[in-house]
Amino acid sequence: VRGGVLQARAFYATSGRARHFLRGDVLKDWVSESLRPAMPVTVGPYGQSQPSCFNRVRMGFMMGCAVGMAAGALFGSFSCLRLGLRGRELLGGVGKTMMQSGGTFGTFMAIGMGIRC
Repeated sequence: VRGGVLQARAFYATSGRARHFLRGDVLKDWVSESLRPAMPVTVGPYGQSQPSCFNRVRMGFMMGCAVGMAAGALFGSFSCLRLGLRGRELLGGVGKTMMQSGGTFGTFMAIGMGIRC
């Protein structure tokens, strides 16, 4: 199309899957706004961004919870077997010990990661 009529341009969005058809002037505005960084990003030594303090605390809790649950499974199973528990009582006792030790150790790991922030 010639003259003062703007031609429609097709381009892929940032996801690479959705196809949008926009006029030329709208395309320029969208590209300039979408490429402008919203906030400065902290950059690590090799170009990667660092996790936020909340993400570090959350990761510390999850790691502590996993380690605490593994320790709770070992200690809980030995203590329940020593008491002579079987079946549902054994699973309930081991599960309770796993949850208690996982929550406790996860909380302390989260506090430790929070102090490091």
